[in-house]
Amino acid sequence: MWNDTDEPIAYFITIRTYGTWLHGDSKTSVDRHNNKYGTARIPPSPAWQKHNRQEMTGEPVYLNAKQRAVVRLAINEVCAKRNWADYVINVRTNHAHIVVASHGRPSSVFLNAFESNATRAMREAGLWPYPYSPWADKGSQRKLWNDADIARSKHYVDNEQGEDLPEE
Repeated sequence: MWNDTDEPIAYFITIRTYGTWLHGDSKTSVDRHNNKYGTARIPPSPAWQKHNRQEMTGEPVYLNAKQRAVVRLAINEVCAKRNWADYVINVRTNHAHIVVASHGRPSSVFLNAFESNATRAMREAGLWPYPYSPWADKGSQRKLWNDADIARSKHYVDNEQGEDLPEE
């Protein structure tokens, strides 16, 4: 079931809202030094989490129902406009997961397009009046090499995100 090319067939993209998952948090995390497949996650560290919270320049961003709806629509629109196959999208209060076909594009293209279009759409809807982005720097960009990878990622996005959130 391995893809015999050197390019993934899809990506599992996660974009996070600003300040909602800091290094040192009890959920554990990954940083630039521990960001390779199979590398252990960073264990919780209250001192590191406190330091990171003190370094924040604004409040954490949590998306309400209207914002989530606009973000979802913006992601759908960018996929349609660029002819990208979006397999599944789930927008939560502090992150969004997207499984999208790669079409030979680097994952950063998807990540940047999703964040910038979601921000633009929220501003146009009057739901983000701030000059800064609601998104944390960077995001998760996992390569999916075969149909089994896509199926596992879709299942996670559809079924392992907790209770359904109320719509507006």
